[in-house]
Amino acid sequence: MSVLDATQQNTKQHSAQDASSTLPSGWVLPKTMRDPHGMIVGQGKFTYRVNAHWGRLDPNQTPVENCHGLDIDAKGRVVMITDDPRNNIVIYNRDGKLLDTFSTHMPGGHSVKIVNENGEDFMYLVDSGWVKNRLWDGHSTEAWDSPYNRVVAQSGFIAKLDMSGRLLFSIGHPQTYGVYRPDQPFRPTDIAISEKGDLYVTDGYGSDYLLQYNSQGQFIRRWGGHDNSDPNYNLSNTHGIGIDTRSGAPELIVSSRGAQCLKRFSMTGEYLGTIDANGAYIGGPIFKGQHFYAPVCWSHIEGKNQDDSGFISVFDKHNRVVANLGGIAPEYINGQLQPMQSTWDVFNHCHGLCVDEDENLYIGQWNANQSYPMKLERV
Repeated sequence: MSVLDATQQNTKQHSAQDASSTLPSGWVLPKTMRDPHGMIVGQGKFTYRVNAHWGRLDPNQTPVENCHGLDIDAKGRVVMITDDPRNNIVIYNRDGKLLDTFSTHMPGGHSVKIVNENGEDFMYLVDSGWVKNRLWDGHSTEAWDSPYNRVVAQSGFIAKLDMSGRLLFSIGHPQTYGVYRPDQPFRPTDIAISEKGDLYVTDGYGSDYLLQYNSQGQFIRRWGGHDNSDPNYNLSNTHGIGIDTRSGAPELIVSSRGAQCLKRFSMTGEYLGTIDANGAYIGGPIFKGQHFYAPVCWSHIEGKNQDDSGFISVFDKHNRVVANLGGIAPEYINGQLQPMQSTWDVFNHCHGLCVDEDENLYIGQWNANQSYPMKLERV
């Protein structure tokens, strides 16, 4: 690229960012500044039509901050968690009609998982500890260590609720049961629930451990973190987790987002292998049949995670990428996955997703102008 081309590209990017900042709350455009509504995205069998207007609501009536996590309940409703405490839980039907909202008083609301127990649905929610700062200086947005940033960190927690929002129990900082030192941060990011009810929690904004609890919230074990003698156990911004039952024997697939990979562990914490996600700061897996989908928040380009460069990767039963939605087609050379990246024309920062029975996807985004989720309709 010539200096002139680079200058023109930078000018276009700054113009796009300026235009994006003038959009009304609830509306977001990708870096191309063209509405992706109606676009066909994906490759091979994984091709979708973008419904970018799905889920859009009146921000004066139903405001959101980041649409962090989504799941589908036994009634087929799409349940979303956001970190706007006025509307932590937003419930849609599959056509995008608003059915219900309520607050769970979780200013760091980050993940929702719905589990049917003895014929009744329950929701497990994760608060990652990030809160809007009442001492904000009015301009700092990425000074994460500053006490005057717009968002600051506190301790997070996990909660189990019924579907009406009634709290059943919560799990707080692991120092309360002797697992962490008081100076170790606990800011959990995701949760998975096993068939027997054990809870597996990623502490991806805190100390990067994976913690296992029983169905009553009693601690069992932890692993991961940093600086292990066996680096295979190290986790970096472990942002998501899922239970893989495709082979018949369950195992955990855990994102190590900062390392652009996912790691496989047994249900008791033994390392089983690494799944490459070269170029993708990838979240946890969402399984459907023999495949899984994983949201990508940023692409790794020119040595860093670039803003507004998210996409969605689809992995097959061999844990190889077979499609990128809103990203360049995956390529393997001599068995090695080549760097993946955004096509810049669909998403900003993909964060939460769920898949319905017709294999349509519902996607929520982080840091995207308080926008509402969109739908990818299987073609």
